[in-house]
Amino acid sequence: MFLKSLLISTPTKVIREIAFHKGLNLIVDNTPESATSTGNNVGKTTILKLIDYCFGKSGKVIYTDPENKREEYKKVKDYLYGERVIITLTLVDDLDDPHETVEVSRNFATKRSEIICTINGEHVNVGDLEASLSHAIFPTLNIAKPTFRQIIAHNIRYEDIRLNNTLDILDPYTKIEQYETLYLYLFGCQYDEGQRREDILANIKSEDAYLKRLQRSNTKSSYKVALDDAKREIEKLEEQKSTLNINPQLEEDMSRLTQVKEKMTSIGGKRNSLQIRKSIIEESVAGFANQQFEYDTTQLQLIYQQASSLVPKLHHTFEEMVAYHNRMLGKRIDFMEREIPDIDAQIESLSREFEQLRRQERELTVKITASNTFEELEGIINRLNELYTLKGQYGNIIDQIEEVEKTLKAYKQELAQIDNDLFADDYQEKVDTQLRRFNAVFADISEELYEERYAVKYDIKTGTNGQRNYKFSVIGTNLSSGKKQGEISCFDIAYTIFADNEGIPCLHFILNDKKELVHDHQLIKLAEIANRENVQFVASMLKDKLPEQMRRDEYYVVELSESDKLFRI
Repeated sequence: MFLKSLLISTPTKVIREIAFHKGLNLIVDNTPESATSTGNNVGKTTILKLIDYCFGKSGKVIYTDPENKREEYKKVKDYLYGERVIITLTLVDDLDDPHETVEVSRNFATKRSEIICTINGEHVNVGDLEASLSHAIFPTLNIAKPTFRQIIAHNIRYEDIRLNNTLDILDPYTKIEQYETLYLYLFGCQYDEGQRREDILANIKSEDAYLKRLQRSNTKSSYKVALDDAKREIEKLEEQKSTLNINPQLEEDMSRLTQVKEKMTSIGGKRNSLQIRKSIIEESVAGFANQQFEYDTTQLQLIYQQASSLVPKLHHTFEEMVAYHNRMLGKRIDFMEREIPDIDAQIESLSREFEQLRRQERELTVKITASNTFEELEGIINRLNELYTLKGQYGNIIDQIEEVEKTLKAYKQELAQIDNDLFADDYQEKVDTQLRRFNAVFADISEELYEERYAVKYDIKTGTNGQRNYKFSVIGTNLSSGKKQGEISCFDIAYTIFADNEGIPCLHFILNDKKELVHDHQLIKLAEIANRENVQFVASMLKDKLPEQMRRDEYYVVELSESDKLFRI
């Protein structure tokens, strides 16, 4: 796939449209060198980041300081989100005669309903973008590892780690086995167990860390010694306990004492409840008694007579109403007071039972504590409890250690089976063959640029856990940063040519930042090679740093300056 265009727009206007062509594509900063020596802030690197954004990179890369991830360029961020900027990247399989087109659109929005993320006009969840891009761009790719973004990492170089390293281009925490899986695939030595092998190695590392935590205080052997010692002491104490001259009914008496105390607690609770019930009844009786009319009712009678004059049909006299009220209260009091004798009888019965239990409690307590060896027995029991606890802890830790060891053994056996194929003579011969094919291209490109023949080699490294890995590295003389930039460009161009020769799916464009470090002669050569080979080489540069032969409109895809920045804010 080649880059055809990058469109930066809003829902109402086009901010900038960049058309790409074959060969060398220069993103140029026209700011005079006297005004700035770095070319920062006009947006030439941002173009590379926007392309990467369309390939699934987080949008934060556009407006975050690369040296301080917590610092944001607020003006740019506010513009992107405020204007709802849309980035549309168009890719084609052939710039002269395209048969396949992939168009990716992404915007900047916080509300889910406003997010635009499409491939060829069809909505894609942001979380599924990488997988969807892989299917659209590399439809024959059917592996989980390496990932799509790992495969294309060398095509997009603007971060320091990719500008300063030819092969170690993923994040700093990438493991050797992940690089192994990536480069075996890139060099045409794909093996189906790559994902499983990475998982196994990760699991081995995790289990090893867990095993070290389990044995942080003592080793399994030490725990076994401590467990055996605890068992021996338990055996001696149990024997000593069985020979003590103590009350033969001690356990039975202790059990009876417990039962007596439980009964006393239950009876005491019932008695308290009855006493509370009796108190409530007595308080209620007293309250009802206070409600009877036993005082001078002259005033109330006058009120009632006045009411009778207003309501002539009142059927009862005031005296009759008072008498009726007092009779009802009396009946209620009688009814409630009839319950008190029964409650008193229950309280008395429970009190007698409680006193009997109290006597039993005293007798059993005296009997249990009368033994001269009771304190000794208590000491033995306490020590046995401690030992049984330790025995359980030691046994549990030993079981955990052995379970981890069993798991590690299974993982290592599975890894060994995979490695038997991965490091077999015939597989290594395949790797050697593929590297020879790649190095033939790599050496020719580097010789044309630097009159030196670079090559990629591998070593089989053995890790701390005994696992083996292919470790790939570049052989070459790389003293200056500019020459390193040249080496990287040689590798990327050579790989595109190699991948085409081998039928390995790849992107046909290379994005590079900071090409000012490369010498003029090599820049001219890079342009010639890019124009000659089936490669799009996109580089951002200060115009003042360009050699005279390259200051030609046919190379430029966009010119930026302090007065005409990328977003034209």
